[in-house]
Amino acid sequence: MLDAAAQALAQMFSPPFRSVLLKSMGLAVVLLLVLGIGLYRLLLWLGGGGEAWLETTLGSGAHTPLSIVAWILAVITALGLFVGLVFLMPAVTALVAGLFGDEIAEQVERSHYPADPPGTAVPIARAIMEAVKIALLSIAVYLTALLFLLVAGLGAVVFFVATAYLQGRQYFELAAMRFHPVEETKALRKTHQGTVFAAGLMIAAFVSIPIVNLATPLFGTALMVHVHKRLISPRRELIEPRR
Repeated sequence: MLDAAAQALAQMFSPPFRSVLLKSMGLAVVLLLVLGIGLYRLLLWLGGGGEAWLETTLGSGAHTPLSIVAWILAVITALGLFVGLVFLMPAVTALVAGLFGDEIAEQVERSHYPADPPGTAVPIARAIMEAVKIALLSIAVYLTALLFLLVAGLGAVVFFVATAYLQGRQYFELAAMRFHPVEETKALRKTHQGTVFAAGLMIAAFVSIPIVNLATPLFGTALMVHVHKRLISPRRELIEPRR
């Protein structure tokens, strides 16, 4: 597992990966900016409505103090959104992986397994559908983790473990579906769920590092290509690309 992670990290900045790295990171930044600006404007709009209601209720003399409070709340909201977007990074990178997963996997297969039959690209509709499912589940996990934040940091543990499971599941299935039908892929993941979860822990650790986590789709996909190859290696010569 550590060897697979080392290989994935080593290849991330290799020349064939650079264009994919820039594209995936660029898309992740755009998605984060759109999400952040949208949420910030929504909260400001809600806050502005509350300020207007209070000023109407308390009278015009409360305008200046309410404006100061509104400004402080806007700053707190901006900081809170920044932290929130860090927690939402798994959902964002899940969407990016759905678009670039095959391109990344193909580079890894070509570089490290040139003698093996190449995989078949996952239909884009299927890849996006799986990515959206994981993204929505990640958001649900984030909201659930918020409920546990006051319980001695339990929220962070819940979020990390759940992220490891979801990220491990997505990236393994994206790598394996290049060689197996969907149902066989899911059965393979369940059979080796301990190994997939252990790899997911590495991806969860990677996605928790600010800025670096923009490259999660590359690391996660590359890692799971190696994990999948090791799991099916005893019968690799029998594996044909998925039809």
